[in-house]
Amino acid sequence: MTLGGDLPAGSRPGLLGRTELLAGIEQRLAAGGGVVLAGPDGIGKSALLDAVAATAVGRGELVLRLSPAEPERSLLYSGLVDLFTQLPASAMDPLPLPYRAAIDAVLSGAIGTGDAGDGSYDGYPAFELACRRALRRVLETVAARQPVLLVLDDTQWLDAASAGMLGYVVRRIGDQPIRTVAARRLVEPGSDHWASRLCPPPVLELTVPPLAADDLAALLEAHGLPCRAASRLHADSGGNPYLALALGGAFGPDPEPAWRPVPLPEPVRSRLRQRIDALPAGVAETLLVAALATRPTVAQLCLAGRPDAEREIRLAVSAGLVRLDGPVVRFTPAGVATVLVDEAESPRRAAIHAALAGVATDRAEDARHRALAGAGPDAEVTRSLVAAAEAALRRGARGLVAELYLLAADRTPPGWPRQEWLVNAAEAAAAAGQPDLAGRAAEAVLAGDATAAHRVRARIALIDLAGQALGEMDQAFAAALADAESEVALLGPLRLRLAWRALVAGTPDRAVAEIDGAIAAARAAGDRITEAMALGVRAQVQRVRGHPDYVDTLARALALPVPELTGWLHLTPRYLSARFALADDRLDAARAELLTMLATAERGGGEELIGVLRSLAEVSARAGRCREALQHAQRAMRVCEQTRLSPGPCWYTLAVAELAGGSVARALAYAERGVRASEQERDSIFLCRNLHVLGQARLRAGQHRAGVEALRRLRDLEAAQGVADPSMLRWHGDLAAGLAALGAYDEATETIAQGRRAALRLGHCTGVLAQLDRAAALVLAERGDPGSAVDLSAAAAECFATLHQPIERGHALLVQGGAERRRRRYAAARVAVGAALTIFLQVEAKPWVEQTTRTLARAEGVSTGPYAPEGVARTADHPRLVAGAGSGDGDRQSNGGPEGLTSTEAHIAGLVRQGASNREIATRLFISVKTVEATLTRVYRKLGVRSRTQLSSRLNER
Repeated sequence: MTLGGDLPAGSRPGLLGRTELLAGIEQRLAAGGGVVLAGPDGIGKSALLDAVAATAVGRGELVLRLSPAEPERSLLYSGLVDLFTQLPASAMDPLPLPYRAAIDAVLSGAIGTGDAGDGSYDGYPAFELACRRALRRVLETVAARQPVLLVLDDTQWLDAASAGMLGYVVRRIGDQPIRTVAARRLVEPGSDHWASRLCPPPVLELTVPPLAADDLAALLEAHGLPCRAASRLHADSGGNPYLALALGGAFGPDPEPAWRPVPLPEPVRSRLRQRIDALPAGVAETLLVAALATRPTVAQLCLAGRPDAEREIRLAVSAGLVRLDGPVVRFTPAGVATVLVDEAESPRRAAIHAALAGVATDRAEDARHRALAGAGPDAEVTRSLVAAAEAALRRGARGLVAELYLLAADRTPPGWPRQEWLVNAAEAAAAAGQPDLAGRAAEAVLAGDATAAHRVRARIALIDLAGQALGEMDQAFAAALADAESEVALLGPLRLRLAWRALVAGTPDRAVAEIDGAIAAARAAGDRITEAMALGVRAQVQRVRGHPDYVDTLARALALPVPELTGWLHLTPRYLSARFALADDRLDAARAELLTMLATAERGGGEELIGVLRSLAEVSARAGRCREALQHAQRAMRVCEQTRLSPGPCWYTLAVAELAGGSVARALAYAERGVRASEQERDSIFLCRNLHVLGQARLRAGQHRAGVEALRRLRDLEAAQGVADPSMLRWHGDLAAGLAALGAYDEATETIAQGRRAALRLGHCTGVLAQLDRAAALVLAERGDPGSAVDLSAAAAECFATLHQPIERGHALLVQGGAERRRRRYAAARVAVGAALTIFLQVEAKPWVEQTTRTLARAEGVSTGPYAPEGVARTADHPRLVAGAGSGDGDRQSNGGPEGLTSTEAHIAGLVRQGASNREIATRLFISVKTVEATLTRVYRKLGVRSRTQLSSRLNER
């Protein structure tokens, strides 16, 4: 049985991310032939078989399932016994006596037991032939009544006798409705032979891939694991559902701190060991060398004494134990490397490190491997490690700095500054987003005889690993404050982090007090870096609260010298200045500055790289660089997984990028996950941001009430925190649009007025005002003033063109087109909507292209079917839709409408049939409620009905 079958009840991996795979299986089975699923233990093969079997049962097929276990491999005909016991007795009653006798002999075990060997059964030729023919006859009899699906799980454990019988039958079924789907391990001697012979040709062989990060996160969240743990476990498990769930269980009821590595549960270790043992000779040894290398490549492995490394790594890739990331070999899951290293003897590890030192390409790598090749204190090795760490620090490679300082502390002779190197390692690892190294170094400091200064620095490193979950670090803050009483120079950095905690918690007044304390302490200690960052935080609070002094405060912060390679680039005044440029719609300036910072952040990694990538994604999305936005957001999420930092910020950015150029459905899923993650970590900053993008995604998905609910919650949170700048999160226009869709016109108007007053008072909110004009146009159109709506939306479109925000401009043109349609200027509506479509196509704004195509189809009176609520004819079939050209009444006669209905009448009738209210129909079709009512009156008259219920019944009949 696979690991998937070993999961406790209710914990079987779900089928998230398997839609395309299931579709491929069903397509092959429908066309005839068989399917073989291959994959490592726990990847979800059994769950896929469950889904295929359930679908077949729903179609009325007879499903016969075999799930052999490892001990049954040597039991003669054990699989055949399971198969015969599932067959109906009525199919076996008519069998000739010899055939029935053969079946009885199998069921009773009268033929004996023993090792099936190679499948030959001397002494039983007559029995074997009778049994094969009996099985074929029974299956054909059953298939004559209903289709049969053979579901064969874990075929590597199927006994050879049963495999031979089944192979005989499936090769002779001809046109009989008998299909087979089988599953096998990815690596198992002889498994290819069994699986391929158990399926009728043609056979489709599919490898079950690991789950994508978002699918696995959804699965783990469904099992009660926190969002941050889900992000962490994807990297640790390599996307294997069972392994991720098993590692998640290792957290226990009280999760370990983020900096402590997750221990491998013994059952998982045992299974990984079995997969390693199943590899051909020599492959495991090559993998051990790769596990001990820093960034192993095939070329490096060859130089280090593994001349056949290319073939051996290729076999390991086929076995699903490693993957190639460019030239670099990476373990999937990471636990494979852990098992290899833990179970290798110390002399063997030392010899490999010595060989790797001999082929090292730089000083740091040479020092690392020479240190690991030896044991005990060594002054020369320690000097080389410290020198290499200092050189790495100068070029910003903080992850390498951390490892080298930690090795130096391990190899240092007595009397050397071991505690200082441990603290350096903890600080560098925290900045690089390497929690295991940072935690190991910091805990070594706190467990030893360290000074108060070293203890404070170690605790600050642990605090920095918390990401957005600073509210969970109360004990660390308290201990650090107690030690800092005698270390005034460290009060500034500590109080700066207390200010961040207060901001994350949504208590800006407390944050201001901590900022003032941080600035005073930093000035007293001559700590210009901390003073600059504290001034930056003060400028941020001032701007959010609407105080114009933020400009002077930021200028003072920028005047202070802050080195680029601090590891905290994402918290410097320079980075904050780029964020302000984004808020001010100076997108070119923001992008140029962020791209310059990206080169520096890439050397350090960790949270500063995530921050720069996230900001670049947001700038790109607003500037209409949709593909670039998705690339930056996805890369930020990958770094977040590797560093085990808070996922809420990255899920927010992914949702923003998906809304611009990906998928509304994915944006909705990311935003929902981001809200949950932010709530779990008590992060008010990204809770607000995720609520904003969640509200936008729900409105775009047609979930107006739920969208308004999210945006109202955001409004209340900002009011409680004293937020007064509408340019930071531009929710006022979105909320007003949602309220207008629900008919709450007065509240929508007041929301717009509130945002407009704040924007005019601050004076730097041109883009916000344009968004409010667009929202006001929607409200005016709904209230029966489409002329004013056209003027406002057209002005908003021009403003967005000036700001170089094509998606916002296209959105305004869509609103303009809807207003033109409401005043029955159909040609003008098509021109506006067609212009929007052209813009969206140019910037690859896929969700907007889909929405605009639907709008144009309605404007042209084109529909793929009279009852499809969002039925859209392909744009290529209607070239006029692209340009928005042409004229004519949108309610012209449709060729295919029932009972003489026009296309618009048929469309509205179809929406009624699906349960849409008049207001919902009006919102979808960009028309007024009165127009919907008038159209329905005509529909009722033409179809001879008097109510919505009668209309639905009439359409159902047709």
